[in-house]
Amino acid sequence: MTTPRIYKTEAIVLRQRKLGEAGKIVTLYTPNYGKLDAVAKGVRRPKSRLGGHLEVLTHTAVVVAQGRNLDTVTQAQTVESFGGLRADLHRLSRALYAAELVDRFSPEGAESYHVFQLLLATLRRLVSAKNVDTVLRYLEMQLLGLAGFQPQLARCVNCERALAAAPSHFSPDAGGVLCPSCGPEGAGSRTLSLNALKVMRLLQSGSFAEVSRVRVASALAQEIEMHLRAYLIHVLERDVRSAAFIDRLRREDFWQPAGVSS
Repeated sequence: MTTPRIYKTEAIVLRQRKLGEAGKIVTLYTPNYGKLDAVAKGVRRPKSRLGGHLEVLTHTAVVVAQGRNLDTVTQAQTVESFGGLRADLHRLSRALYAAELVDRFSPEGAESYHVFQLLLATLRRLVSAKNVDTVLRYLEMQLLGLAGFQPQLARCVNCERALAAAPSHFSPDAGGVLCPSCGPEGAGSRTLSLNALKVMRLLQSGSFAEVSRVRVASALAQEIEMHLRAYLIHVLERDVRSAAFIDRLRREDFWQPAGVSS
């Protein structure tokens, strides 16, 4: 898409970094221009009119002027601030993970209206969802599909036979599920339970409403997360940094004395 010299767009702020004494470079994900970096001048000053509208995880409407090297945000107005995320550390950690994951998967300027809508829906769900990790698993699987890295869950990626209703193996290196015969030979493959395969298929092809109606036991949820995390690391060639923050919060919850709630 040809970008006009001055343009208006919705955006979700993925991250930001300091620039000079008072400015920032903000990374925005937009529905029509994809991911872009833009300068926000003077935004760190206490009286800045832009500051509160360009915080990370804010859904904002911006006016941007094209620049030779970087564009510049000239106006910004908050559309949604997702205050419920900032008041709950567990929800906030998942939201930061979602933003980082979209950032990792998105090359500069590659537009994707569907990715924008997926991230926006994810942030809205995280505000009130009973199971925030289910929200993340759905995001992960849908984002993999949109990025062209959808794992093969219907047939064995080695022999291409339809998978039987039995435990199998999941191999990030191979790009999906290996049948019981091929699984032990698969590089880096791990046992995949039948229930985990069923839930992963639903995450891949079902709606979020369908996914959210399924009750997933803790052990099963951990298994699915393990497989998807391994696959994401393989695709991205690194772990998502925010995942360590989520892991730490879980450990702290586990070691809390009785009677102390998170």
